[in-house]
Parts: sequence; C-alpha cells; structure tokens
Amino acid sequence: MDINCTDDELYIFKQIADSGSELNMPVYIVGGFVRDKILNRSTKDADIVCIGDGIKLAEKTAQKFTPKPHVNFFKNFGTAQIKIGPTPNPLSAGGEGAFEIEFVGARKESYNHESRKPEVLPGNIDEDRMRRDFTINTLSISLNKKDYGKLIDPLNGHADIENKIIKTPLPPNQTFIDDPLRMMRAIRFATQLHFTISPETFEAIQKNAERIQIVSGERIIDEINKIVMTQKPSTGFDLLYKAGLLKIIFPQMVALAGAEYIDGKGHKDNFYHTLQVLDNIAPYTNDLWLRWAAILHDIAKPATKKFEKGHGWTFHGHEVLGGRMIPKIFAQLKLPQNEKMKFVKKIVELHLRPISLTKENITDSAIRRLLFDAGDDIESLMTLCKADITSKNKQKVQRFLANFEMVEKRLQEVEESDHLRNWQPPITGEIIMKEFGLPPSRIVGEIKNAVREAILDGDIANNYEAAFEYMNMIANDLGVRKM
Repeated sequence: MDINCTDDELYIFKQIADSGSELNMPVYIVGGFVRDKILNRSTKDADIVCIGDGIKLAEKTAQKFTPKPHVNFFKNFGTAQIKIGPTPNPLSAGGEGAFEIEFVGARKESYNHESRKPEVLPGNIDEDRMRRDFTINTLSISLNKKDYGKLIDPLNGHADIENKIIKTPLPPNQTFIDDPLRMMRAIRFATQLHFTISPETFEAIQKNAERIQIVSGERIIDEINKIVMTQKPSTGFDLLYKAGLLKIIFPQMVALAGAEYIDGKGHKDNFYHTLQVLDNIAPYTNDLWLRWAAILHDIAKPATKKFEKGHGWTFHGHEVLGGRMIPKIFAQLKLPQNEKMKFVKKIVELHLRPISLTKENITDSAIRRLLFDAGDDIESLMTLCKADITSKNKQKVQRFLANFEMVEKRLQEVEESDHLRNWQPPITGEIIMKEFGLPPSRIVGEIKNAVREAILDGDIANNYEAAFEYMNMIANDLGVRKM
C-alpha cells in the first residue's frame, strides 16, 4: 500500500479486492480515507468505488466475513454500506466502534440550476474523480491485481494536501453552481484541517454565496456544527462572514459586527469578541451546546445598544433579550427545540450573574440564588464566564480570573452547607392548598414564593419545620386562615 493502513484495514481491503476480482469489477478506495491517511488523521470509515454495481460488490464482500454483516443498501442511489469489526477482530460483523465501508459504482453527474440534486449516470473512475468536491478528496488507491495498493493522483491532490490548499477539480464557479453546499464544505475543511482556500476558489464562493439558499437548513447546520466543534472555530465563522454566507444563514450573528464611535467613545466589535470567546472555550469543552452558548451569549447586544452621554455605550438587558431570542434562532437554524435549546437559553440568561458576584461584599443570598437558578449547569456557566474574558491587558485578565476563582470558592462553600443545587423548596403549592383549603390561585403562589425567598435569603433554615412555620406566618399576614 502507498499509504499506511492497520492490519485490520489491510485485511478488509483484501476481501474487497478479492470480491472485485471475482466479479470482474475494477475497485478503488477513494476520498476522505486516503486524504486522512496521508494527514495521519484517525479514520473510521472508507468509501469504495467500483466500475459496476456497488450493491453487488457489497453483498459479495459481506459473504467474506463470519458472521456476515448486514448490507444496508439504497437502490435509488446505487449505494450500499456494511460495518466490519469492531477492531481488532475484523472477522466479526460490525457493532459499536465498527469500521464502516460504503460501496458505490463510479458515476458522472449533471446538475439542474435550481437544485443541488444531480442527474447521475454510470461513469468511469476518471469521471467519478472529476465530480468530487476538492482535489484533496480525489486521490484513490487501487485494489486491482495489476497495481494493488498504488496511489492514483492525476489531479495533484497529494501536493495540495502537502501545501494545505483547498481547490476544486473543476472550475470553482461551476463546482459551486452545481452544488452550493460545497461552499460550506470548503470552509469546514479549511477549519478542520487548518488549510487555506485558494484565492480563485474563495472568490467563487463569494460570487455564488446567494445559491446557498437552495440547500436545506439541515445540511447547512450539519456543516456549521462541524465548524463549531473544531479546535479553532473562529476560522470557519470568519470565512463564512467574509464569504457573504453568514449574512444569509445567520444574519443575527452578522449584526454583531462592527464598532460605533460617539464623542470618541466606542465599543468593541462584538462579532470578533464572540469568536474569541468561542475559541477560548473550545479547549475546555467538547459540549456542542456550551459552544453554542458562547456563540449566542451576546446575540442581543445590537438590539440593546445605547449611547449614554457621559458614560458611553451600554447593552442593558442583553442577557434577558438574548434568552428570549434563542428559541427562534434555534428554529431558524434547524437546531433542536428540546433540552439542548433550554440549556443554551439558560446559560445565555445567566452569563452576567457570576460577573456581578466578583464585586466586594457579595452576600450568601446572592450565591444561593445563582446556585438555585443554575443547578447542575453551574460549572458550564462558570466555564463560559471565564472564556468571556477577552481583554488584551494581561494584568486585567489575571485580576478577572482571580475574582472568578473567589466566586467558585464561595459557590462551593455555600453548596456544601446549603445543598441548593437542583433544590426544591420544602413547601409546595399542594401543601399550602391542603393546609388552608385553597384552590390553585395567586395567593398560593405568593405564600410559596415567600417561603422560597426566605430560605434563599438565609432568613430561615432550609428544612421542612422552619419552612412550615414561616408558611403559617406569611399566611396569617395575608389574612389566610386554616380550615
């Protein structure tokens, strides 16, 4: 092999090669597997192209393994998939950690201007290579007897990998007109691989940015999430912004860009601040949704921006309005409307609270309220708050971090004594209604809230007896009598 493969991969490819030979089909490993092997990146799947029927080749290959892996096939697309492993036992059918192999017949494509779905016809390996998105994905490895294991690279994809360049095999304008999703993929690959998009390729992206509108939101957000999860996601968002794609996909984020000056006073560019926060948080979490909280933490600043004479720029209430914006943004971007959205909304709404606790003489009451409101997400909130420090003044950064360490220590101390994380007040609405013979009503809520606030303020102990006694006192003050 002209690339380094594991023993298990070599064994699997030998079975595929034998199957191709028995069916008299030329067979090749193509695309991302070859690229990633050259880059020494880990691989968990491979694409196989044959000159013939990919489903038939998959069925033949599956018979080489015991037990025989299930063949998933999609007749309309002429593709099939099997899972082998998990390694290091290549003789078993695939389970968790299995090596996935997709089979397809070589093809050529023609596109309709109004759709990214091509008309597909059988083709040869050269035609199949030319239909691929970027030269770095056009390399192939022969699994045929005459040149088994040989790297085939007529479009100089290997050189582009070495030079860290993203280029298209066809003229880039044609590539992006045919399939606009490739514009997103170019930026995603550049971000993941730390590559540069060639000038003519990037110019074609800028020229064709509007065509992204024919791509489904689900496909777009899949690429965005892959960018979000890279080591330095700011690279991808900056490219999306400069390409003109971000203003179409996510205009609220573009609205953060730029700084305004009045009387010599300006505010920071909140777009690039957001990207810095996202980069800052990336080394500390692989949680996609905490990274989305970083993206959205200041999303309402444009809507709340005001200039106050003698003071400067303010963004009062941007955390509250930002929280309200989250459900609509998630729906717009085809992100889930479930607990993930609620988590991001919560973190955005709370992201200024720990900062306020860095001031002197902060009461235990304020600490209790933050613990109560944040619950199990308190660590995630503190991670975002520390990432939100983007000052270039090192002494200022160290002072902020020291303040946050103090807050974290106070949070730990109060939590150990009061156990308020995910806490529920000992007096419920049901207890109040039963004791006083009340129906569900405003007065029940007032009594319940008064008990909760008294506990959070430290006025009464966090136990049933103290809360019950306080409930009776508040009810008496409100003129509520027991039945």
